[in-house]
Amino acid sequence: MLIRFTIIFFLIAYHCHEAIGQQSESQPDTTILKELKQYPRKNTLPVRRPVIFPETVRLPEPAALELSINYWRTWTAFGVNVNQASFSENWGGGGVNSMAFGGQFSYKTDYTKGDKNFVSEVLLQYGKLKNKDQLSRKTADRIFWDNKVALKLSKSWYFFGSLNFESQFDRGFSFAKNAQGNEVRTLLSRFMAPGYLTESIGFEYKPVKYFFVRIGTGTARQTFVIDTDLYKTNPKNFGVKQGKSFRNELAFQVVAAIDKDIAENLNLKSRYTMFANYEKLKSIDNRLDVTLTAQVNRIINVSLAGTVLYDDDTADQIQGSQALSIGLVYKFPR
Repeated sequence: MLIRFTIIFFLIAYHCHEAIGQQSESQPDTTILKELKQYPRKNTLPVRRPVIFPETVRLPEPAALELSINYWRTWTAFGVNVNQASFSENWGGGGVNSMAFGGQFSYKTDYTKGDKNFVSEVLLQYGKLKNKDQLSRKTADRIFWDNKVALKLSKSWYFFGSLNFESQFDRGFSFAKNAQGNEVRTLLSRFMAPGYLTESIGFEYKPVKYFFVRIGTGTARQTFVIDTDLYKTNPKNFGVKQGKSFRNELAFQVVAAIDKDIAENLNLKSRYTMFANYEKLKSIDNRLDVTLTAQVNRIINVSLAGTVLYDDDTADQIQGSQALSIGLVYKFPR
């Protein structure tokens, strides 16, 4: 019995050894596989690389191509706004019937060729308000025309000469009530009373397209008051002697302006003017105009405008005006 068990044990052990040996021999030989691996054949045809020889080509002049260069750029805009309100006689909330309208036209042209530059800008504004049982009043009235010729001296500096005209369209009044309680008005100004003509030469600093500063070391301004009787209702007479219609001043002038889109559909336009008469340096004229315009769509915009002014030939205190308007505006080129 023991002999049988021993024989069977050795037979089982022998067969296990053979199975393990066959398993180890069946493992792949990576060296042989690498030798048998086939790679694609390389391109035996020669490849020629082109030799590039750069050559300077002279472009024909615009005249030879029958092309013309336009050195002029123009911008035009005009707008109108209307405001109306009416109430029935028994309207419990109170109110007054009113009608108001305003209009504005602006035009700017720019000519630049080489070191030479010419800019002309026109701004016309007029607005009126009529309330029931009251005399009509102006809400805006301005004629502004500015021209400048400049010669470039360096990257940001120019030598310039400018001519500027400013006046108004309509008569201006102050309003009060008499002893009977009726509204009366007093004439203060009218077209060319006053009218200002300013000539200036000097240097302009313009580091970017939307900003400049003009330093007018040689500036002359003529003040016109064609209504020689205006002093009777306006004693200051805009600095012109009574009975005269003209006054000339020599001064130092600084003009700074910015016209920039500060955000999408939002434009800021500002202009500051300082006028220092060489004979009255203690009394300097200052004017600041600021307009913020938001473009709602192609033809509708909202604008907030303000003016701060000091001129002792007009009033002894600082003057100010402000206007908020919503209206239709058309610009071209668009």
